[in-house]
Amino acid sequence: LFLPRHGPGNQLRTPCPLAAADFLKLKALSMGPPKELKIRLIKVESADRETFIASEVEEHRIPLGEVSIRHTASEVIRACKGAKVKGKFRESYLLRAFSVKPVLITDPPIPREKLNPPTPSIYLESKRDAFSPVLLQFCTDPKNPVTVIRGLAGSLRLNLGLFSTKSLVEANAEHAVEVRTQVQQPADENWDATGSGQTWPCESSRSHTTIAKYAQYQASSFQESLQEEKDSEDEDKEEQEEKQAPSSDPSTTAKSTGNIIKFGTNIDLSDPKRWKPQLQELLKLPAFMRVEFNGNMLSHVGHTILGMNTVQLYMKVPGSRTPGHQENNNFCSVNINIGPGDCEWFAVHEHYWEHVNNFCEKHGVDYLTGSWWPVLEDLYRSNIPVYRFIQRPGDLVWINAGSIHWVQAVGWCNNIAWNVGPLNSYQYQLALERFEWNEVKKVKSIVPMIHVSWNVARTIKITDQETYKMVKHCLLQSIKHIQILRDQLVAAGKKISYQSRVKDEPAYYCNECDVSPSQQPVDVCLNQTRYELP
Repeated sequence: LFLPRHGPGNQLRTPCPLAAADFLKLKALSMGPPKELKIRLIKVESADRETFIASEVEEHRIPLGEVSIRHTASEVIRACKGAKVKGKFRESYLLRAFSVKPVLITDPPIPREKLNPPTPSIYLESKRDAFSPVLLQFCTDPKNPVTVIRGLAGSLRLNLGLFSTKSLVEANAEHAVEVRTQVQQPADENWDATGSGQTWPCESSRSHTTIAKYAQYQASSFQESLQEEKDSEDEDKEEQEEKQAPSSDPSTTAKSTGNIIKFGTNIDLSDPKRWKPQLQELLKLPAFMRVEFNGNMLSHVGHTILGMNTVQLYMKVPGSRTPGHQENNNFCSVNINIGPGDCEWFAVHEHYWEHVNNFCEKHGVDYLTGSWWPVLEDLYRSNIPVYRFIQRPGDLVWINAGSIHWVQAVGWCNNIAWNVGPLNSYQYQLALERFEWNEVKKVKSIVPMIHVSWNVARTIKITDQETYKMVKHCLLQSIKHIQILRDQLVAAGKKISYQSRVKDEPAYYCNECDVSPSQQPVDVCLNQTRYELP
């Protein structure tokens, strides 16, 4: 009802219906859903008359602290609306009671000779062995931080030549390559800048080139090495004895191997048009190892994460180093050595990551974002077992969820790698743990785990009860976070705008703090003053 203004000469003014509708819609969005009074009509029959009595429905409200995965979404929302939460709602997406981490006995201390345990290795004799469910169970067993599958390429008849330097140049010579300039050192050493002692920081400078130019460098490096070997054989015996004499100066060792080398890394092979033969060849792998698979959580992200749900290539000369790290959000990874040279690997179980983190802090390098190379003696003194092994051409290395690892090329070789997120309770727990730790440390989580959890819940029937309970609890916590935040925004007079999501649209991150606000169906960054709720 629109009334005219009081006073002579004023006429009735009818506002534009469209403008009114838009205004009401915006007002409704910002104020939230209207409060409702639920009424139950009770029919009463008396003789030949029927009457109805209106009775108010009293809804039972569960205290927020008692809400669990047994309750429905409606009950959760009612509990949130009745709760009075001051400040940011900080409950974890994980429940400690659901933890599936293995208990590793570290007391009494492990004898020194057992601090280099044998690396779990599988020798495949046939294609049938590669597709056995036993292989998946072995690789994803929480007690096995790393598994080497020997001769996988041979048993599956993978054409690794498609990833050779020659084939890469022929396919895309001008393709971009990120280059890391490093100092060549023995794999079990990491000398400081003065060469006077070993340390953890492992810095390298970054530049860019093309596949063709790096291929030329890789080839010339090999030729130079052959020439040096030949010259060395021609030296007389006296000079050889002089070189082999022990030195009391530790810097001599560092200087003798301190050549500057270049490592070609993070070469993107995601384009299916440019790299069709290469990507098709990888479809020969067992399903759980493939880049895309329904049981792989990274196939439910909804957008591309370079190097995680796409293939990346690495071109190496001897001494090229991939510094110590855990994979993004603790996901598993697959790495195949193309050859012709070997790679040397070091790995530590996820159980010890906090100890390694403490070493990084002690040496002034950031565990999550810095570049570091562990000093083995430090790990041994702290009773931390280190798996150490050689990856030969055709070998596949499976890095299990959360395992810490670092790699050095022994010879001239190429490697391909990507991440996998098998939908099991151990992987899911570790991924969520790192998601929350990243938020504490203000580090960007490359995988938007809450968004992924909703996508997985919508599209996959989870049969494993431990995983099912974890995912359901995460969704429960997500609803609580969203509803409480929504109520706080409405109470603060904030406008809530609708934003739909389109296919292949990436998850969003706050421009100021790098925290992923992607919680379906709400996107909010509480750390900043800008809010957006689609």
